[in-house]
Parts: sequence; C-alpha cells; structure tokens
Amino acid sequence: MTTNAEPISYHSLSEFVYRPGLWYSHEMDLFAAPEEESRARGPLAERMRPRTLDDVAGQDEILAPGRPLRVAIEQDTLTSLILWGPPGSGKTSLARLIASHTKAQFEPFSAATSGLPELRRIIKLAEQRRAVGGRRTILFVDEIHRFNKAQQDAFLPHVESGTVTLVGATTENPSFEVVSPLLSRSLVVVLQPLSEPALAQIIGRALKDQDRGLGRYRVELEAGAMRNLAAFANGDARVALNALEFAVLHQPPRPDGVVRLDAPALADALQKKSLRYDKGGEEHYNLISAFIKSLRDSDPDGALYWMARMLEGGEEPRFIARRMVILASEDIGNADPMAIVVATAVAQAVELIGLPECKLNLAQGVTYLATCPKDNASYRGLLEAGKDAKEQGNLPVPLHLRNAPTDLMKDLGYGKDYRYMHDDPAAKTEQTHLPDKLKGKKYYKPKKSKED
Repeated sequence: MTTNAEPISYHSLSEFVYRPGLWYSHEMDLFAAPEEESRARGPLAERMRPRTLDDVAGQDEILAPGRPLRVAIEQDTLTSLILWGPPGSGKTSLARLIASHTKAQFEPFSAATSGLPELRRIIKLAEQRRAVGGRRTILFVDEIHRFNKAQQDAFLPHVESGTVTLVGATTENPSFEVVSPLLSRSLVVVLQPLSEPALAQIIGRALKDQDRGLGRYRVELEAGAMRNLAAFANGDARVALNALEFAVLHQPPRPDGVVRLDAPALADALQKKSLRYDKGGEEHYNLISAFIKSLRDSDPDGALYWMARMLEGGEEPRFIARRMVILASEDIGNADPMAIVVATAVAQAVELIGLPECKLNLAQGVTYLATCPKDNASYRGLLEAGKDAKEQGNLPVPLHLRNAPTDLMKDLGYGKDYRYMHDDPAAKTEQTHLPDKLKGKKYYKPKKSKED
C-alpha cells in the first residue's frame, strides 16, 4: 500500500485522538480525567464508579468470574455489544472498565452531543490506525437509541468490515430502537436494575471510602433509612449516591462528630415524601397488587383509593392504564366485551391528555372495570392450552385443516374431507379442530350468566 500522507506513529495518533479532557470537552469527558484529579470534585456517583470488574455490584449474571462477557473483557477479545439497561445500572461504568482493559483505541461518542461529522472523523482515524499497525478501535456510543435508523446505518459497514468494534449503550429496548442489521452483528447484554442488596453494597462502600467517598464524615445510616434510600433510588446507583451525599452534607453532625441519618432525617434532607412510594420496590408492588385486586373484586372505592395513592406518589399514569388493559382481558373477558374497549380508550386518552387531567380518564375507566361482571375463562383457557403446547410438543396439524396450494400437497391428503362451515353448518361442531391427541379437549369454559 502506498500513500502520500505522512506516516502516523502510534504515539502521535494516540496523542491526536486521545488527550485527557479533549474527547468532547473537559466537562463532558466520561473517560479521560485522571482519578487523582477527579477525587476531590464531581458528584459522589461519579467519584465512586467501580475501578475493577469485582467492584461492579448487582450484575453477577453477566460479570461474575468465568462469565463469557467478563472473560472477553479480561482477555481483550470483545466483539460488538449493545448494553441495554435502565439509568444507573452501570452501562457507562462498564464501558469505562472495558476501556481500562483493552489495548485497542477506545473512542467514546455520545449520540446526545455528537453527530455524523464527528463519527466520520473517528472512523477515518480508525481506518488509519488499522492500516498503519493493525490496531483495533472500540467505539463506545452512549444513548445509541437517539440515532435514527438512517444514522445507525452509518455504523454498519464499519462494524461489518472490522474497522470498529461497537459498544452501544441504551435505556430503550434495542429490538425497537436499534436497526436489525446492526443488532444481528452485536451481542445484546442486559443490565438489570440494581436490587436493594446491590444498592446497599454500593452505599456501604461509599460510606467507608475516605478517599473518594464519604468516609471522613463518620456517617451512621440506620437500616430504615438505608431501605428508604434504596427505594428512593428505584434501582439507580447514581440517584442513590447523589441523594446520600446531599443528605450527609445537609445533616448537622452530633457533638461527637457523627452524622446520624435515620429515616425521618433522610426524608427531611431530601424533602421528598415520595420516599414512601418507590416505583421499583416492595411498596410499588404492594400498591399495584391492591389496585388490581380491588378491580377484580368489583370494589370501585378500593380501586380509586389505591390508584390515587400511586398517582400522588409519582407513578407513571401509563403504567396504571396498561395494567387496566391487561385486567380487562384477564379478569373480565367476554363477560363484558366492552371492557377492553373502554380500557384501551383510557390508555389512549392518557397518552393524548397527560397529567393532571388524564386522572379523570383513569377514574372513569377504573369505576367501569370495577363494576363489570368478571370471567377469567379466556385467561384460564390460554394457560391450559399453553401447558399442552409445551408438554405435548409439536403435534401435527390434522390433514383436513391443512391448506393445499399445490397438487403435491393435495395428493398427500392436505385439506381432504374439510367441511366448509358456510355450506355445512354442522361442520363447526362435528369437525375436529385439535390434534388427534387432544381430540375433545375443552379450554374455553365461560361462566354461565344468571340468565342461562
């Protein structure tokens, strides 16, 4: 290969591509700031990011010793990845750890702040880097879902050619937000919302760390306050740590210098009554359970109360509307076919109107569903049919129910003896529609009405 361009050494190229604080700007750089300089500044969540894979809490499913992703990171054999998880689950922290383990050039790129011109510059440098000495480039794309499909297509040829190894991060379902060709060339890694024990581990580490954390404040965090803080965080380590730091800095120490945080002190410091209702913890599930059971038991008063509790606690109205749509089919079904129509209309109204007025739409839907007759025959029938489908395997479709678009299929008996119901009304009851092994099985058993 010949070129008129000046040769680029690894050192000069690296200096051009990466200089601490110059990947985006000093404030926006996620990866480059030296630890020594960042310890004394920035929020607690930023200072306490894990420095080793063993420091990562709550993601053992993907990062425990011996797991394929961890081995790939440690051996520097990473293939293209899509990191999918809710905010604060550790996507950016994992990307930083990948950066610290790889010998490839690590290029961070944010869909929220950068565009295709910046991407073209990175790709050009990656091509040069690969041509000069075969050095790989890992391209980390934060919030990849912010790119539209046409923009995502710009990554595809470079991923396919091996010019870059893509590591994308998203809070949205990649099945809907990442183009299929890119998705098929990437391993999707699912990060879970952090559990209360995982958040407790992260919080405990921050309270003990005297260098990066809050160890010098001598904090006593009561168990009740710990639970409330984990609930407030809703699975998000960033929220938990930054809320903890705010509470510690605004709680006066006792005469002995100890900062004591109990549940009331924590609530007062955060000025958040919503600590009593967390969208991912036990109280969340308790309230939605009470709401659904009130609807199922035809108690509009209970259903209205529990819905009001959720809305006052900050619950997303779309979540409530979705559960109402489910209940309309699961618990009411064909006892009142209008239930699913009303529930779906309420869900659409919530999307159209939004808070606070959509509370009226929800209330109307709740009182209708609660006072409907109830019948879960469709749901029970589905469960029973699903059980047979799993246990009985791929039972063959009876020949008379098979379509026969070709002469060969007709010769094999496809469609033979099928009785057309419009010409032969008795066919709908006399003609079997189940595999031979399940002949006569009844799945749908609706309740008899009082009039029957």
